Amino acid sequence: MKVKVLQNILGVNDQIAARNRELLDKNGVRAINIMSSPGAGKTSLILQTIKNLRGKSLAVVEGDIASTLDADKIGEKGVEVVQINTGGECHLDANMLSIALAELNLKTIDLMFIENVGNLICPAEFNLGEHRKVMILSLPEGDDKPFKYPLMFTTADVVIVNKIDLRPVLDFNLEAFSAHVRGINPDVKLFTISCKTGEGVSDWISWLLSELKDEP
Repeated sequence: MKVKVLQNILGVNDQIAARNRELLDKNGVRAINIMSSPGAGKTSLILQTIKNLRGKSLAVVEGDIASTLDADKIGEKGVEVVQINTGGECHLDANMLSIALAELNLKTIDLMFIENVGNLICPAEFNLGEHRKVMILSLPEGDDKPFKYPLMFTTADVVIVNKIDLRPVLDFNLEAFSAHVRGINPDVKLFTISCKTGEGVSDWISWLLSELKDEP
């Protein structure tokens, strides 16, 4: 019975997600769903992108269980941001995004980031209507996460290893991690970056620009 209920929930969610995607495509907005555990660097990546991506109009949908702390940081950079507080839910869903989209002037936006709630399980299960799923792992979390949370890594279009500046002081086998991620997801794009130092951010920006060129 629980399986059937979950299937029904996901089915309704997918229908709303399809409408979200249609609305985004109609207005020429490329949407990137950013997922990670708490503290991995979702907001830091968005702030680095705002700093380095020039000539494009950005917007952010900020998902948190509570507070507006991250949304406030983004808003200070002059970027349009909509806050979603889930009130306890561990993920965003398509209906939440639909409500947020209604608050944005989509005709003026080139690229939209959806910062999902910090969690390595639920966000991977819910399609929002985004064009790409980006998963961030920070070095302090360890290189075993693809074994523990395989769905997150298999559904991601991009996996970013953040806080690479800490590699000299942490026991993180980057080569083994990369090989395993590509083993379960051969088409994934892998980037190693440091949002603190800026290392590797240019490669991420180049990928984003290529995505914008390829948009329908």
